[in-house]
Amino acid sequence: MFRAVLVDLDGTLLDTAPDLAAAANRMLLDVGLGVRDPEEIATYIGKGIPTLVQRALTGTLDGRADERLFERARAVFEQCYAEESGRRSVPYPEVIEGLTRMRAAGLALGCVTNKPERFTLDLLRRADLLRFFDCVVSGDTVPRKKPDPLPLLHACERLGVTSNETLVIGDSANDVAAARAAGCTVWCVPYGYNEGKSVATLNADAVVDSLLRAARLIDGLRCGASEEQTPPHD
Repeated sequence: MFRAVLVDLDGTLLDTAPDLAAAANRMLLDVGLGVRDPEEIATYIGKGIPTLVQRALTGTLDGRADERLFERARAVFEQCYAEESGRRSVPYPEVIEGLTRMRAAGLALGCVTNKPERFTLDLLRRADLLRFFDCVVSGDTVPRKKPDPLPLLHACERLGVTSNETLVIGDSANDVAAARAAGCTVWCVPYGYNEGKSVATLNADAVVDSLLRAARLIDGLRCGASEEQTPPHD
């Protein structure tokens, strides 16, 4: 029985790719490089800003740019993203309905993301989602980011629950790896970024098409409703 739900931000709660792509392309122009397709940049999302900058500079998932170029580009990106963040980002369908139902069920809610706190809190406020969360763990809240389990374990501690009482909902390999290492159940949504790969490759405990569907499944598990007892696998 779940007592808490920890939800990822980018690609799970909010579609932030348009703002990230706009900032990345402004950065690329500033350092004298050509812009990239926003859909390509969306596949670079998920492991924090430094990784996104490296990927945008090199055009690969694991490339490393010249250190001086990277440091300059990272500073430019953060300045540009401070201006772009929230302009186009919107909640995915049924996010608000799902969070509302989870709160009504008495679940403790946390948002756990690799995004720095100054961007995270502003985005959640703009989208009117901050009110749902009992704790927010950002990429700079603790020393390590997902896929390390520390952010999830820190959130569990703040919520007063154990990891085996906690459900993680995310969209990427980062979320699954962190949840497994922390000892949490993990469900994934199919509409996120996940570096361009299908959610079916993640080996999550379940794939749910929205947060509202997740909330209904949790209610079903609590009530023992037979039609909702087994979450669907993709």
